[in-house]
Amino acid sequence: MDILILGGTVFVGRGVAEAALARNHRVTLFHRGSKGTGIVPGADEILGDRDGGLDALKGRKWDAVVDACGYVPRVVGASARSLRESADRYLFVSTISVYEERDGELREFPVEAPVGIEEITGETYGPLKIECEREVLAAWGDKGTIVRPGLVYGPHDPTNRFPYWVGRFLHGGEVLVPDVLDNPLQQIDARDLGNFIVLLLEKDLPGTYDAVGEPSTFGETIAACHELNLGALPVYADAEALEKVSVTYWQDLPLVTGELSPMMSIHPEAALAAGLERRSLKETTQDTAAWIQETGIPENPRYGMSREREREALQALRAGP
Repeated sequence: MDILILGGTVFVGRGVAEAALARNHRVTLFHRGSKGTGIVPGADEILGDRDGGLDALKGRKWDAVVDACGYVPRVVGASARSLRESADRYLFVSTISVYEERDGELREFPVEAPVGIEEITGETYGPLKIECEREVLAAWGDKGTIVRPGLVYGPHDPTNRFPYWVGRFLHGGEVLVPDVLDNPLQQIDARDLGNFIVLLLEKDLPGTYDAVGEPSTFGETIAACHELNLGALPVYADAEALEKVSVTYWQDLPLVTGELSPMMSIHPEAALAAGLERRSLKETTQDTAAWIQETGIPENPRYGMSREREREALQALRAGP
């Protein structure tokens, strides 16, 4: 197959590109070049900006398009319509954040009314993504496919959500850990997500698929990271203690929320039936550790505390009120 990937140089898109190449498909990446070129060896590249620069793709033909970097409905809609005659299938990478919890159940955000803004925040991310889905399906009908990943983890993760914990335990010493070990957590390796997306293209499958990892807990993630360096010492603190030292869930301590969210307990029946396969937490942890040891944590990560700030928080916790 000839596959065009919008994006393809960062994490999820990179996982798709590498999976497609490993399965002997031809891959073209359309990206701005902001992360550099040659990131995915073996892939062709076309440099351009999808927001107003789609002319760079005119006259080309592919078997399928994977939209791995669509967040704004206006931009996604333009891409979907522009490429309608250039491929046979359009797969859009969405998110499980299109769901919201209502009355203890997960339901899709209503799409009758547009969000009306393009700024991506925690409040707009899900509604914007479901509008993007609607744009794709309006243009492509049953030749459009939607994949909704959960939390994605593994090597090359620029967010630092999972790498934060891997890196902290690798470094050793005291590791500040929130005492919410029973909280449910589902994470899918970017490489498994990439393989699944390519499989859907090979099978030419329409539909919407929740692509999430095996049911797990935050405690199992901490245990897998601790196995990397048993000399590290977890220091557990509850929510009240962390609040007193101004340490926050999710931002400072990634992967942690204060509530038991059903968003972390999704059953991906359709994806499993279509062939989704998921590697073990242990394997992803070990591979992420190898990546960190080779390249280091990305600069200015979005999530996690510096070691200096963590040390200050630990000292404040020991000092008490």
